[in-house]
Amino acid sequence: MDQTSSLSPMLRRLLPSLAGGPRRVAEHILADPAAVAGLSLSALAAATGTSESTVVRLATTAGFRGYRDLRTAIAVAAGAADSRPDPHLVTSDITQSDGVADTIAKLAAEECSAITDTAATLDHDTLERAATMVTAARSVVVIGIAASGLVALDLAAKLSRIGIVAQAVTEGHAALTAALVMRPEDLLVVVSSSGSTADMTEPLERARERGVVTLAITATPGSPVTSADATLFSVSARESTLRPAAMASRTGQMFVIDVLFTVVAQRTFTQTRTAIEESWLALAPRHPRTLQEDA
Repeated sequence: MDQTSSLSPMLRRLLPSLAGGPRRVAEHILADPAAVAGLSLSALAAATGTSESTVVRLATTAGFRGYRDLRTAIAVAAGAADSRPDPHLVTSDITQSDGVADTIAKLAAEECSAITDTAATLDHDTLERAATMVTAARSVVVIGIAASGLVALDLAAKLSRIGIVAQAVTEGHAALTAALVMRPEDLLVVVSSSGSTADMTEPLERARERGVVTLAITATPGSPVTSADATLFSVSARESTLRPAAMASRTGQMFVIDVLFTVVAQRTFTQTRTAIEESWLALAPRHPRTLQEDA
C-alpha cells in the first residue's frame, strides 16, 4: 500500500488505538495538513504540546521510517486536500434542527468518506488471504453483535447464496457455543468495530484453541481481535451526538464484506454462477409477472 497517497485515511483508522500524545499529533495533522507540512520536527512537537520522540513514534506507528518520510506524506495529503471541495461545507454533526436536505448531504458525505478511506487502506495481500480462507473452509461462521450483527448477517447470506455453507450468529452466548463446536477445517469470522468486546474476543480465543482458522473485520488496529489469523480493517465515519459509533462503523464494515464477497465470487465463478442461476429458477414462480407478460 502507498502510505504517502493514503495518509489521511490511515491516520483516521489509527486514531482509536493511539495514546494521548501521538493522538494529538495525528489529529493536528488531519485538521490542517497544509500547515503541518511546513513544520520541522521540533515545531510540530511544540504545536501539539508533545515531544519530538512522540512525533517520531507516530511516524513509525504509521509505518514510516521517521519524520522526514511522514512530512513528505503530509505534503502530498495537503495537495490532495487542496484539490477537493472545502470539507467545512458539509460537516458530520447533524443537529436536531437540520432539514432533510442538510441531513442527506451530511450523511452522504460521511458514508462516502468511510468507503473511500476504507478502500484506500484495505490491504490487498490480506484481502487475498481472507478470500482463500473462505473458499477453503468446510463451513463459515460469522459472528457480530448489534450493528456488527447486521454486517455478519449480510456476509453469511451472500456466501450462502453462492453455495458456501455459512451462518451468522448475533448473540454472545450463541457465538461462544458456535465457536466451541467448530472444527479446524472451518472458518470463524469476527466482525467488531471496537475489536474488544468479550462477546467477540472469547469466541475467537476458544476457536483458535481448537485450531479453527479465524478472520477479523475491525476498525481498531491493535485491538484483541487482531490476534486472528488475518485482519481486515475498515474505517469508520466520524461519530457525533446523533451518529453513535455503531452507526458510524457499519458503512466501512459493509464495504469490506462486499469486497471480500466479490473476490470470493471471482475465485468460485462457475460455482457462483450456477448457484445464483439455480436459486433464481427456483424462485421464478414467485416473481410477479410484468405488465407486458400479462398483456
